[in-house]
Amino acid sequence: MELTFPTKPFKTHGGAAVPHRKNTAQLESVMLPPPEQVVLPMQQHVGPPCTPTVKVGDSVLIGQKIADSTAFVSAPIHATISGTVSAIKKVSLSGGQFVDAVVIDSDGKMEVSPEVKPPVINSLPDFLNAVHASGLVGLGGAGFPTHVKLKVPDDKKVDTLIINVAECEPYLTSDNRCALEETDHIMNGIRTVKHWLGIHRVVIAVEGNKPDVIAKFRSVLKESKEEGDKEIGVLELHASYPQGAEKVLIQSCTNRCVPMGKLPADAGCIVMNVTSCAHLGEYIETGMPLVSKRLTVDGSAIQDPKNVIVPIGTNIRTIIDFCGGYKTAPKKILMGGPMMGVSIASDNLPVIKQNNGLVCLDEKEAHKLEPSACIRCGRCVAGCPMHLMPTLLEKNAMAKRVDELKKLDVMDCMECGCCAFNCPAGRPLVQAIRFGKSLVRAEGKK
Repeated sequence: MELTFPTKPFKTHGGAAVPHRKNTAQLESVMLPPPEQVVLPMQQHVGPPCTPTVKVGDSVLIGQKIADSTAFVSAPIHATISGTVSAIKKVSLSGGQFVDAVVIDSDGKMEVSPEVKPPVINSLPDFLNAVHASGLVGLGGAGFPTHVKLKVPDDKKVDTLIINVAECEPYLTSDNRCALEETDHIMNGIRTVKHWLGIHRVVIAVEGNKPDVIAKFRSVLKESKEEGDKEIGVLELHASYPQGAEKVLIQSCTNRCVPMGKLPADAGCIVMNVTSCAHLGEYIETGMPLVSKRLTVDGSAIQDPKNVIVPIGTNIRTIIDFCGGYKTAPKKILMGGPMMGVSIASDNLPVIKQNNGLVCLDEKEAHKLEPSACIRCGRCVAGCPMHLMPTLLEKNAMAKRVDELKKLDVMDCMECGCCAFNCPAGRPLVQAIRFGKSLVRAEGKK
């Protein structure tokens, strides 16, 4: 069957009318001056943590591999500054867990390792090995190792690659800036994935509140003389939340549904975040692994919001100081956006691979409703993109009824927060559902 490009997005269920607040969308990214120290946790991806391959006292260079794992679902970690390994110690991550971390003190030279060379790719296995060696994980926030995502099982047929430029979270514009500033790297990444995976339809999916991004990609494709680029199209999405969620995006772009408990490949699709695609394209050209991240730093407590490119492992407070510091005491600091970001207790944490923003909110903006009794309005149900029943999930989670939670498909909740955002009673629905999911996981380990 011949594949066609959608002329408009297909209808999806639910969502929330969140404010956009894309204050930094027109601000060109700036480079943070090299920090004096970076802290590189061994857990920067979904899957088992890495093990350091360096020891205290070792000299390291940018791009040098400093940690790896033999596990398939993992990704190596590289030095992001040049200098000396001053410690290997336990550090706390945003979720509260403690993991080993390699601490590097800068020598001020920012020298690149001779290991950094463009990969030689002559086959699909070579390509997948190169993706693994790059250290790339899902940079939209998921942290899933990209080489695993791109290894399509033999019993699956993937015909569509979707490049996710939705960036539907309030405040965040780092993907927006990546799309405008690294278009050539993105196109190189798309062409490489398309070639080695034999994909003949690529949909670059962009929310309509980014007209400059839509125009840029359409212009590049119109002027391209690459024959394969005829199989790449741009789709303007409705600017609504959570348009960038994988399953919602697949529905919008293809009118296909990912079955409950299944993966995008089961619907014939691969979804890649635009920043992940850009890094892949750059790595193919230069051989520089994942050593830096573009972050949006914004929120009512930030003095001078910016999009900043920083070495991975940089201390959050260093980045905030670069943005003028706090103009008022922050009531809440989020790694990520206000809908799905993680609230952190301190700004003394390092940036890791999947961070895409720091949102700092003042007392007024961080204020939340005191929960009151459910009024059975149904707004949480109407807003759930996964067709779940948030009120019943909350009730059964609090009662610890694991069998009922399973029947209600609690594990299919993607914790997007639409239910809580839409709830006039201020019910902590996401927290309750997250607790319910932990109960199901705990029972599965028995």
